[in-house]
Amino acid sequence: MKIMCVGQSTYDITLPLENYPIENKKVRVKNKVECGGGSASNCAYLLAKWGIETYFAGVIGKDYYGEKILNEYSDVGVNTKYLQIKDNIATTSSYIIANTSIGSRTILTSRDKNIKMDLVPIDDDFDYILFDGYEKEFSFELIKKNPKAITILDAGSVKEATIDLAYIVDYVVCSHDFAEEFSGVKIDYENLETIKNAYDKLKEKFGHNVIITLESKGCFTYFDGYKLIPSIKVKAVDSTGAGDIFHGAFVYAISNGFDLKKALLFSNITGALSVLKVGSRISIPSLDEVINKYNDTVSQ
Repeated sequence: MKIMCVGQSTYDITLPLENYPIENKKVRVKNKVECGGGSASNCAYLLAKWGIETYFAGVIGKDYYGEKILNEYSDVGVNTKYLQIKDNIATTSSYIIANTSIGSRTILTSRDKNIKMDLVPIDDDFDYILFDGYEKEFSFELIKKNPKAITILDAGSVKEATIDLAYIVDYVVCSHDFAEEFSGVKIDYENLETIKNAYDKLKEKFGHNVIITLESKGCFTYFDGYKLIPSIKVKAVDSTGAGDIFHGAFVYAISNGFDLKKALLFSNITGALSVLKVGSRISIPSLDEVINKYNDTVSQ
């Protein structure tokens, strides 16, 4: 089985603080956490770490951050055959303030406007493909080349490429923000009808499997009726990358034959475990950790 992840690869520098900084003040940071990031990139890293033959397609610069990302891919065995390294652009970088008292994060991303994959021959067949809405042209070529592949979209934000892909993939797994903005429905976690209304509008438009992720509340979809799949309760210190890690776990689950309910609970647990540590892919739990926590959860 081969899995391809297509999209953005970044280098993350996270500054953990006990409280969000006050404007126009000096703040001393005790430490910083550095690692690769990016939605599809984190998915690829998780899948390879968990033993799946995984490829990543995207662009990085021929620079220090790009070299660090390459080393991380190599550490877990991500196949970088379709990763393009360009010397005329800078690797995308993100600077993240993690408010560890409540587990929130604020992300500032610097992305070169000229970053774009060149179209290259695709001579591999993939069984599952995840997209994050970047690299639209390559993504569509990949779908044409792999018409039988199961396709999953990480719809994090509303942009043209993400919407275009949402019409043709098998699974649209979207964030609360995407669902709210695209549907025009203000989601209130205390009012299930608002989530149903947002879901119905997305389902009507895209017609495929639609899943709305709801941060610490879990996720929402429809099978044998509307379903809110709750997450587990944890004390979050940094939610950076939790959505990406959820998506990676979801691809792992469906590629291993989990039914939708089990796949979503499994993904919720993986995302929840990740917020216990600072950093994005640094916080990816081991497969054994997730399986043990899943078994404990369903046995209760």
